[in-house]
Amino acid sequence: MWQQVIQIWRHKDLRVRILWTLSLLVLFRIVSLIPIPGVDAAQLDQLFSQNQFLGLIDIFSGGSLSNFSIALMGVAPYINASIIMQLMTMAVPSVEALQKEGDYGRRKINQYTRYLTVPLSIMQAYGMILLLQRSEFKILENMGLYRLLALLLIVTAGTILVMWIGELISEYGVGNGISLIIFLGIVSRFPSLFTETAASFDMGKLSRILAFVIIAALTIYFIVYVMEGQRNIPISYAGRGRANRLWGSSTSNLPLKVNQAGVIPIIFALSLLVFPSMIAALFAGARSPWLAQSAVWVKNLFENQVFYGVLYFLLVIFFTYFYTWVVFKPANVAENLQKSGAFIPGIRPGRQTVEFLSFVSNRITLAGSLFLALVALLPILIQAFIKMPSLTLGGTSVLIVVSVALETMRQIRAQLVMKKYEDL
Repeated sequence: MWQQVIQIWRHKDLRVRILWTLSLLVLFRIVSLIPIPGVDAAQLDQLFSQNQFLGLIDIFSGGSLSNFSIALMGVAPYINASIIMQLMTMAVPSVEALQKEGDYGRRKINQYTRYLTVPLSIMQAYGMILLLQRSEFKILENMGLYRLLALLLIVTAGTILVMWIGELISEYGVGNGISLIIFLGIVSRFPSLFTETAASFDMGKLSRILAFVIIAALTIYFIVYVMEGQRNIPISYAGRGRANRLWGSSTSNLPLKVNQAGVIPIIFALSLLVFPSMIAALFAGARSPWLAQSAVWVKNLFENQVFYGVLYFLLVIFFTYFYTWVVFKPANVAENLQKSGAFIPGIRPGRQTVEFLSFVSNRITLAGSLFLALVALLPILIQAFIKMPSLTLGGTSVLIVVSVALETMRQIRAQLVMKKYEDL
């Protein structure tokens, strides 16, 4: 490990990328700590300690929501905009055609995603403000139109700033910027979590704490095991025949990750679960009785642990398959293999190769999606035994932290390999 650290520090380009990433993450942390005035901080802390739903939203704000900072909604609106745009690639032919136009299409879709983030940020911020105003704790006083518009403008500007920081990390730093922002928000909560646990510690809770530590250690082990697992498909490269012999033939492997989607399905599923409750908060005080009753019904429905757990489980599986379909195209892989003179032994090039790759990808994705869904639901399943509400988001948080750390380490190693080839 120390040898890799020394190698990273020796390469100027990689060293600059890592320092750039750390600097931008520090900038985000500073932004997330700048509070919006006029909020009762003590009442806000009390609300977050008793409301699991707000703790869930706080994950995607990177800790900004619990501080009620200028980056109140964090990256949640940007993630929701990304989900909408990726779903449009399946439903709208023009967006699907744009996706196939290479780098130009990718840049245009990213541009549309940024545009869509603005109205989503305004809508979600307004829903959050109403939710805090109508809570049993007096966190926000009733405000006039001018102050409300000013607050929405500040929060929207903070979301755009956080989105820009994330994109700068992705382009000039190391790792995925949005994932690293969520990672930082989770990690920054660990010290206070440990402090609270130590402050309220007594011997009666020792068995539950030990049980949680053991489950957390096993969860981390299996997350690493599955995230690093891959299916190697043998690939042969055709050689040229000469004098009844085959010259220049070689063999290789096509690695397919068990979980090709990484941590994205968890992030997408949680964002989608947060969105209906935010919309319900907007209409809970509507003048129309049926609309207000429907909003309250939706809010109560998503607070039901059974419904929430089943929907969470299904959404994780769906988004795992969906994102795998986005990043892994069997038809394109088969075409590239055929162009390079490669083939899978025993499988004819063309349609049979596409069918074989689709079959293998679907099988391993099923295993990966079920694992992700079970880990995501693990806190809900063990909550009845451990009974520690502050740790109810532990499974999701650990999954995101470990997955983002593995992905970032993988990118750093890839950069090191590239540097070795450049030196050769």
